[in-house]
Amino acid sequence: MSQALHWQKSTFSDGGEGNTCIELAASPGTLHLRESDTPDTELTTNTAPLAHLIRGMKSGLFHTTG
Repeated sequence: MSQALHWQKSTFSDGGEGNTCIELAASPGTLHLRESDTPDTELTTNTAPLAHLIRGMKSGLFHTTG
């Protein structure tokens, strides 16, 4: 039997109307991410790819001008 995940909301959640935040849960070897407004859809990964994505975002790799 699998254990239920303990979902944590982002501290950057705006607290406005509706569910407007990212939630994270961990299980052995796997990280789970989902949006509050679509809790049945989740992204799973492990720490290495997620750390790479976060480093890219912090460095401005994905910044676009418009």
